[in-house]
Amino acid sequence: MKMMKKLTAGLALALSLIGGVQASSGGIAWDKAPVKTNDLASLQNGAKLFVNYCLNCHSASFMRFNRLKDIGLTEQQIKDNLLFPTDKVGDTMRASIDPKQAALWFGANPPDLTLVARSRSGHGGTGADYLYTYLRTYYRDETKPTGWNNLAFPNVGMPNPLWELQGERRPVYDTVEEHGHETHVFKGWEQVKPGTLSPLQYDQAVGDLVNYLQWMSEPAQNSRVRIGVWVLIFLTFFSFIAWRLNAAYWKDVK
Repeated sequence: MKMMKKLTAGLALALSLIGGVQASSGGIAWDKAPVKTNDLASLQNGAKLFVNYCLNCHSASFMRFNRLKDIGLTEQQIKDNLLFPTDKVGDTMRASIDPKQAALWFGANPPDLTLVARSRSGHGGTGADYLYTYLRTYYRDETKPTGWNNLAFPNVGMPNPLWELQGERRPVYDTVEEHGHETHVFKGWEQVKPGTLSPLQYDQAVGDLVNYLQWMSEPAQNSRVRIGVWVLIFLTFFSFIAWRLNAAYWKDVK
């Protein structure tokens, strides 16, 4: 009986985890994110957007502000533009929101975003693709407590953090008949209220933000790739030398 209870509890936990994954990866197909982690201007703009629009609620507790020097910012620029007066450049990126209040407002404490670009990958694409799609598919929905909904994550608990930049939009659907039933197929967007950015500028800004989140998930990834290329070049050259040495050593052996 105890074993049966454990198995039932384990199955329930597995199903809840699967449901969470499906919720985060559901909705429309993911768009390809323009990730360029070597583009310092894009990373710097993404870091600015992250601090101004994400760090109020979401922490990045495994990233320190001084690590932003790796994307071309000086310590003084970090202090002047990205830090609150009470923060130090060596501090980790922690949100000032009270976790209890956040759970009360949004239904759960906002997750840490340090590794979000790696943890959200799925069958639809990379984690960056999901984030790029997610941040571009918010729309007004007065039936929801926050007043917002999302096509990539239906019934999302978080309101649109970039609504001032994007403005307000509503999805437009086409009605098609499939197997004798009418279904609604997403067609595009209708701008209800303009934001401070044009749609093209907003997509570029979201691309920069996602680019930064991708870099933040593994700041050493560019160095790792660069070192890996040099290692492969060395191994190729060494293999050629070893092949010729082996031929010279055994040339007199019949």
